[in-house]
Amino acid sequence: MERIFSPRGIAFLALFALLAFVGLQLNVFALQGMTGKSFTLFEFFGPMAGGFLGIAGVAAVGIAKLAAGLLGGTQLSIVDVIKLSPMMLGAYYFWKNGARQLSDKLSILVPILAMAAFWLNPVGQQAWFYALYWTIPIIVKFLPDRLFLRSLGATFTAHAVGSVLFLYTIPTVPMLWVGLIPVVAIERTMFALGITASYLVFTNVLNAVDGVLDINRNVNVEKQYVLELHPEKE
Repeated sequence: MERIFSPRGIAFLALFALLAFVGLQLNVFALQGMTGKSFTLFEFFGPMAGGFLGIAGVAAVGIAKLAAGLLGGTQLSIVDVIKLSPMMLGAYYFWKNGARQLSDKLSILVPILAMAAFWLNPVGQQAWFYALYWTIPIIVKFLPDRLFLRSLGATFTAHAVGSVLFLYTIPTVPMLWVGLIPVVAIERTMFALGITASYLVFTNVLNAVDGVLDINRNVNVEKQYVLELHPEKE
């Protein structure tokens, strides 16, 4: 709680809430297999919240999506609440992989369970290779930390959970999943680039706020991603 209510934490949450509200209103990609449903701009930056506030950032992602639904007049069911989990788990992955906590088991367990659930489904069994996408978060977990790779692992974690929820709640056919394979490659690469870019922007904004207001540092800012606009002369 101290991290959230620090000056930097409040600054981050204010900026994040504003962007989340706008991002959740802007559709980007149509969600294949569901008429009238789309991925929003929020997918391009949501998971990065975990990198700044840890578990509080994970919660902020869920609260942002929940608030957007309520403000939009949507009557939320238990299924709708469960559907908050893909982005929240993506934020969790982004947080834990950035912290290089290799003892963290959940970031590896989530994609493994997602693959198992996909392969246990009769439709998923006929498009089993689709779920191999979810080896990406596992592989990234053991690679040197690179911001783009961390973002890629986060968005594919969200993809794994979202796909399994989709498989078990919406009637589909194997050819739908086969046809989605090239689409997923493009959309998830774009989402990863968006998460990377937004994290860089937020990192530098919060660092600039520190420089102006000299606020305390309870929110994580990775200094290696701070752009030096005026490097020191030798």
